[in-house]
Amino acid sequence: MAYYNGNDKEAQAYQTQQLVAKILSYAFLVFVTFISLFPIVLLIINSTRSGSQLQSGFSLLPGGSFGKNLSAALNATSIDLPHGLFNSFIIAACVCIITTYFSAMTAYGVHVYDFRLKKIVFNFILLIMMIPTQVSAVGFIKLVYGWKLTNNFLPLIIPAVASPAVFFYMKQYLESSFPIDVVEAARVDGSNEFATFNTIALPMMKPAMAVQLIFSFVASWNNFFTPALILTSADKQTLPIMISKLKSMQLSGNSDLGQIYMVILISIIPVVIVYFFISKNIVEGIALGAVKG
Repeated sequence: MAYYNGNDKEAQAYQTQQLVAKILSYAFLVFVTFISLFPIVLLIINSTRSGSQLQSGFSLLPGGSFGKNLSAALNATSIDLPHGLFNSFIIAACVCIITTYFSAMTAYGVHVYDFRLKKIVFNFILLIMMIPTQVSAVGFIKLVYGWKLTNNFLPLIIPAVASPAVFFYMKQYLESSFPIDVVEAARVDGSNEFATFNTIALPMMKPAMAVQLIFSFVASWNNFFTPALILTSADKQTLPIMISKLKSMQLSGNSDLGQIYMVILISIIPVVIVYFFISKNIVEGIALGAVKG
Protein backbone atom coordinates (compact mmCIF):
# COMPACT_ATOMS: atom_id res chain seq x y z
CA MET A 1 0.00 0.00 0.00
CA ALA A 2 1.49 3.34 -1.09
CA TYR A 3 2.15 5.96 1.54
CA TYR A 4 0.59 9.35 0.77
CA ASN A 5 2.75 12.36 1.61
CA GLY A 6 0.79 15.59 1.41
CA ASN A 7 3.88 17.77 1.98
CA ASP A 8 5.61 16.35 -1.12
CA LYS A 9 2.55 17.05 -3.23
CA GLU A 10 2.36 20.62 -1.96
CA ALA A 11 6.08 21.10 -2.61
CA GLN A 12 5.70 19.85 -6.19
CA ALA A 13 2.73 22.16 -6.76
CA TYR A 14 4.75 25.09 -5.39
CA GLN A 15 7.71 24.27 -7.65
CA THR A 16 5.37 24.04 -10.63
CA GLN A 17 3.91 27.45 -9.79
CA GLN A 18 7.40 28.93 -9.49
CA LEU A 19 8.39 27.42 -12.84
CA VAL A 20 5.29 28.79 -14.54
CA ALA A 21 5.88 32.21 -12.99
CA LYS A 22 9.50 32.19 -14.18
CA ILE A 23 8.50 31.19 -17.71
CA LEU A 24 5.87 33.94 -17.84
CA SER A 25 8.39 36.47 -16.50
CA TYR A 26 10.97 35.56 -19.13
CA ALA A 27 8.31 35.61 -21.84
CA PHE A 28 7.25 39.09 -20.76
CA LEU A 29 10.87 40.29 -20.71
CA VAL A 30 11.45 38.89 -24.20
CA PHE A 31 8.30 40.66 -25.42
CA VAL A 32 9.34 44.00 -23.88
CA THR A 33 12.85 43.62 -25.31
CA PHE A 34 11.40 42.93 -28.76
CA ILE A 35 9.12 45.96 -28.55
CA SER A 36 12.05 48.13 -27.45
CA LEU A 37 14.51 46.94 -30.09
CA PHE A 38 12.11 46.62 -33.02
CA PRO A 39 12.12 50.36 -33.93
CA ILE A 40 15.94 50.37 -33.96
CA VAL A 41 16.09 47.23 -36.10
CA LEU A 42 13.50 48.72 -38.46
CA LEU A 43 15.54 51.95 -38.65
CA ILE A 44 18.66 49.99 -39.61
CA ILE A 45 16.73 48.05 -42.26
CA ASN A 46 15.18 51.20 -43.71
CA SER A 47 18.58 52.88 -43.90
CA THR A 48 19.63 50.13 -46.35
CA ARG A 49 16.63 50.62 -48.66
CA SER A 50 16.25 53.11 -51.48
CA GLY A 51 13.62 55.83 -51.56
CA SER A 52 11.45 53.93 -54.05
CA GLN A 53 11.62 50.77 -51.91
CA LEU A 54 10.60 52.71 -48.83
CA GLN A 55 7.66 54.27 -50.60
CA SER A 56 6.51 50.85 -51.82
CA GLY A 57 5.70 49.71 -48.29
CA PHE A 58 6.90 47.97 -45.14
CA SER A 59 9.54 45.24 -45.31
CA LEU A 60 11.78 43.36 -42.89
CA LEU A 61 14.28 42.53 -45.63
CA PRO A 62 17.29 44.86 -45.94
CA GLY A 63 17.97 46.56 -49.23
CA GLY A 64 21.20 47.20 -51.09
CA SER A 65 21.37 50.98 -50.86
CA PHE A 66 23.26 51.38 -47.58
CA GLY A 67 26.37 52.84 -49.24
CA LYS A 68 24.33 55.09 -51.50
CA ASN A 69 22.28 56.43 -48.57
CA LEU A 70 25.42 56.95 -46.48
CA SER A 71 27.09 58.89 -49.27
CA ALA A 72 23.95 60.97 -49.80
CA ALA A 73 23.76 61.77 -46.08
CA LEU A 74 27.43 62.78 -45.77
CA ASN A 75 27.47 64.77 -49.01
CA ALA A 76 24.06 66.44 -48.76
CA THR A 77 24.12 70.02 -50.01
CA SER A 78 21.19 71.16 -47.87
CA ILE A 79 22.81 70.15 -44.57
CA ASP A 80 26.32 69.72 -43.17
CA LEU A 81 26.00 66.44 -41.28
CA PRO A 82 29.54 66.28 -39.78
CA HIS A 83 29.19 69.87 -38.57
CA GLY A 84 25.77 69.08 -37.14
CA LEU A 85 27.17 66.08 -35.27
CA PHE A 86 29.94 68.23 -33.83
CA ASN A 87 27.53 71.01 -32.77
CA SER A 88 25.11 68.58 -31.14
CA PHE A 89 27.89 66.74 -29.32
CA ILE A 90 29.47 69.91 -27.93
CA ILE A 91 26.14 71.19 -26.63
CA ALA A 92 24.96 67.83 -25.26
CA ALA A 93 28.31 67.04 -23.59
CA CYS A 94 28.51 70.45 -21.88
CA VAL A 95 24.85 70.30 -20.82
CA CYS A 96 25.03 66.82 -19.28
CA ILE A 97 28.24 67.63 -17.35
CA ILE A 98 27.03 71.01 -16.07
CA THR A 99 23.54 69.73 -15.25
CA THR A 100 24.76 66.68 -13.37
CA TYR A 101 27.51 68.42 -11.42
CA PHE A 102 25.58 71.47 -10.25
CA SER A 103 22.38 69.52 -9.57
CA ALA A 104 24.42 67.10 -7.44
CA MET A 105 25.97 70.05 -5.61
CA THR A 106 22.55 71.63 -4.97
CA ALA A 107 21.08 68.34 -3.78
CA TYR A 108 24.11 67.80 -1.53
CA GLY A 109 23.68 71.25 0.01
CA VAL A 110 19.97 70.78 0.68
CA HIS A 111 20.53 67.28 2.06
CA VAL A 112 23.57 67.91 4.26
CA TYR A 113 23.06 71.42 5.62
CA ASP A 114 20.31 72.51 8.00
CA PHE A 115 19.10 76.06 7.47
CA ARG A 116 15.93 77.97 8.18
CA LEU A 117 14.45 78.03 4.67
CA LYS A 118 15.44 74.47 3.75
CA LYS A 119 11.89 73.17 3.17
CA ILE A 120 10.87 76.34 1.33
CA VAL A 121 13.86 76.06 -1.02
CA PHE A 122 13.12 72.40 -1.70
CA ASN A 123 9.42 73.05 -2.42
CA PHE A 124 10.30 76.05 -4.61
CA ILE A 125 12.60 73.93 -6.77
CA LEU A 126 9.87 71.30 -7.11
CA LEU A 127 7.43 74.04 -8.12
CA ILE A 128 9.78 75.17 -10.89
CA MET A 129 10.01 71.57 -12.09
CA MET A 130 6.26 71.65 -12.87
CA ILE A 131 6.57 74.65 -15.23
CA PRO A 132 6.87 73.54 -18.89
CA THR A 133 9.75 74.94 -20.93
CA GLN A 134 7.37 76.37 -23.50
CA VAL A 135 5.80 78.68 -20.88
CA SER A 136 9.02 80.58 -20.29
CA ALA A 137 10.31 80.27 -23.85
CA VAL A 138 9.00 83.64 -25.04
CA GLY A 139 10.75 85.58 -22.28
CA PHE A 140 13.92 83.53 -22.67
CA ILE A 141 14.11 84.06 -26.44
CA LYS A 142 13.47 87.78 -25.97
CA LEU A 143 16.31 87.91 -23.45
CA VAL A 144 18.65 86.03 -25.81
CA TYR A 145 17.89 88.40 -28.69
CA GLY A 146 18.26 91.42 -26.39
CA TRP A 147 21.71 90.27 -25.31
CA LYS A 148 22.61 89.46 -28.95
CA LEU A 149 23.37 85.81 -28.13
CA THR A 150 21.67 84.30 -31.16
CA ASN A 151 23.74 81.74 -33.09
CA ASN A 152 25.61 81.09 -29.87
CA PHE A 153 25.78 77.86 -27.87
CA LEU A 154 25.89 79.62 -24.49
CA PRO A 155 22.08 80.12 -24.17
CA LEU A 156 21.69 76.37 -24.69
CA ILE A 157 24.39 75.40 -22.16
CA ILE A 158 24.37 77.91 -19.27
CA PRO A 159 20.67 77.42 -18.28
CA ALA A 160 21.50 73.73 -17.72
CA VAL A 161 23.01 74.78 -14.39
CA ALA A 162 19.46 74.86 -13.01
CA SER A 163 17.73 71.51 -13.59
CA PRO A 164 15.00 70.85 -11.00
CA ALA A 165 14.27 67.29 -12.22
CA VAL A 166 17.92 66.22 -11.92
CA PHE A 167 18.15 67.93 -8.51
CA PHE A 168 15.11 66.01 -7.25
CA TYR A 169 16.54 62.68 -8.40
CA MET A 170 19.89 63.44 -6.77
CA LYS A 171 18.17 64.49 -3.55
CA GLN A 172 16.24 61.21 -3.38
CA TYR A 173 19.41 59.25 -4.05
CA LEU A 174 21.27 61.04 -1.25
CA GLU A 175 18.46 60.38 1.20
CA SER A 176 18.50 56.67 0.38
CA SER A 177 22.23 55.98 0.29
CA PHE A 178 24.36 58.85 1.61
CA PRO A 179 25.05 58.91 5.38
CA ILE A 180 25.63 62.32 6.99
CA ASP A 181 28.22 60.71 9.28
CA VAL A 182 30.65 60.59 6.35
CA VAL A 183 30.55 64.38 6.04
CA GLU A 184 30.97 64.87 9.78
CA ALA A 185 33.96 62.52 9.81
CA ALA A 186 35.54 64.48 6.94
CA ARG A 187 35.06 67.73 8.86
CA VAL A 188 36.74 66.24 11.91
CA ASP A 189 39.69 65.26 9.69
CA GLY A 190 40.01 68.88 8.56
CA SER A 191 38.52 68.63 5.07
CA ASN A 192 36.86 71.81 3.80
CA GLU A 193 33.29 71.70 2.48
CA PHE A 194 34.15 71.99 -1.21
CA ALA A 195 36.80 69.26 -0.99
CA THR A 196 34.40 67.03 0.93
CA PHE A 197 31.83 67.32 -1.83
CA ASN A 198 34.28 66.69 -4.68
CA THR A 199 36.39 63.93 -3.14
CA ILE A 200 33.87 62.09 -0.94
CA ALA A 201 30.30 62.86 -1.99
CA LEU A 202 30.74 62.77 -5.77
CA PRO A 203 32.37 59.29 -5.87
CA MET A 204 29.55 57.96 -3.68
CA MET A 205 27.00 59.52 -6.06
CA LYS A 206 28.58 57.95 -9.13
CA PRO A 207 25.67 55.58 -10.00
CA ALA A 208 23.10 58.38 -9.78
CA MET A 209 25.31 60.71 -11.78
CA ALA A 210 25.75 58.08 -14.49
CA VAL A 211 21.97 57.84 -14.86
CA GLN A 212 21.54 61.59 -15.11
CA LEU A 213 24.49 61.97 -17.46
CA ILE A 214 22.88 59.72 -20.06
CA PHE A 215 19.39 61.17 -19.53
CA SER A 216 20.67 64.75 -19.80
CA PHE A 217 22.79 63.91 -22.82
CA VAL A 218 19.86 62.32 -24.67
CA ALA A 219 17.50 65.18 -23.75
CA SER A 220 19.95 67.79 -25.02
CA TRP A 221 20.87 65.72 -28.10
CA ASN A 222 17.20 65.44 -29.11
CA ASN A 223 16.29 69.02 -28.20
CA PHE A 224 14.74 70.79 -31.18
CA PHE A 225 12.52 73.52 -29.76
CA THR A 226 15.03 75.94 -28.22
CA PRO A 227 17.92 75.47 -30.70
CA ALA A 228 15.53 76.04 -33.61
CA LEU A 229 14.64 79.46 -32.16
CA ILE A 230 18.21 80.51 -31.35
CA LEU A 231 20.46 78.90 -33.97
CA THR A 232 19.53 80.48 -37.29
CA SER A 233 22.92 80.17 -38.98
CA ALA A 234 23.52 76.99 -41.01
CA ASP A 235 26.95 76.36 -39.48
CA LYS A 236 25.51 76.45 -35.94
CA GLN A 237 22.53 74.15 -36.44
CA THR A 238 22.20 70.88 -34.56
CA LEU A 239 21.12 67.47 -35.84
CA PRO A 240 17.41 67.73 -34.93
CA ILE A 241 17.18 70.95 -36.94
CA MET A 242 18.90 69.31 -39.92
CA ILE A 243 16.64 66.26 -39.76
CA SER A 244 13.60 68.52 -39.66
CA LYS A 245 14.93 70.38 -42.70
CA LEU A 246 15.39 67.11 -44.59
CA LYS A 247 11.87 65.97 -43.69
CA SER A 248 10.37 69.23 -44.91
CA MET A 249 12.32 68.88 -48.17
CA GLN A 250 11.11 65.29 -48.54
CA LEU A 251 7.49 66.46 -48.26
CA SER A 252 8.12 68.80 -51.18
CA GLY A 253 9.80 66.01 -53.17
CA ASN A 254 13.35 67.40 -52.95
CA SER A 255 14.85 64.80 -50.63
CA ASP A 256 15.33 61.03 -50.58
CA LEU A 257 13.61 59.09 -47.80
CA GLY A 258 16.53 56.66 -47.61
CA GLN A 259 18.84 59.59 -46.95
CA ILE A 260 16.65 60.73 -44.07
CA TYR A 261 16.68 57.29 -42.44
CA MET A 262 20.47 57.18 -42.78
CA VAL A 263 20.84 60.59 -41.09
CA ILE A 264 18.58 59.44 -38.24
CA LEU A 265 20.63 56.25 -37.89
CA ILE A 266 23.88 58.23 -37.72
CA SER A 267 22.33 60.59 -35.18
CA ILE A 268 21.68 57.83 -32.62
CA ILE A 269 25.20 56.36 -32.79
CA PRO A 270 26.76 58.89 -30.33
CA VAL A 271 23.94 58.23 -27.86
CA VAL A 272 24.58 54.48 -28.03
CA ILE A 273 28.32 55.03 -27.51
CA VAL A 274 27.75 57.23 -24.45
CA TYR A 275 25.32 54.67 -23.05
CA PHE A 276 27.81 51.80 -23.36
CA PHE A 277 30.48 53.82 -21.57
CA ILE A 278 28.36 54.37 -18.46
CA SER A 279 25.76 51.59 -18.69
CA LYS A 280 27.28 49.53 -15.86
CA ASN A 281 26.22 52.21 -13.36
CA ILE A 282 22.74 52.89 -14.70
CA VAL A 283 20.86 49.91 -13.21
CA GLU A 284 22.46 50.45 -9.80
CA GLY A 285 21.71 54.15 -9.91
CA ILE A 286 18.06 53.70 -10.85
CA ALA A 287 17.54 51.05 -8.15
CA LEU A 288 19.12 53.12 -5.38
CA GLY A 289 17.67 56.46 -6.45
CA ALA A 290 14.11 55.30 -6.93
CA VAL A 291 13.69 53.71 -3.50
CA LYS A 292 14.06 55.88 -0.45
CA GLY A 293 15.68 54.01 2.40
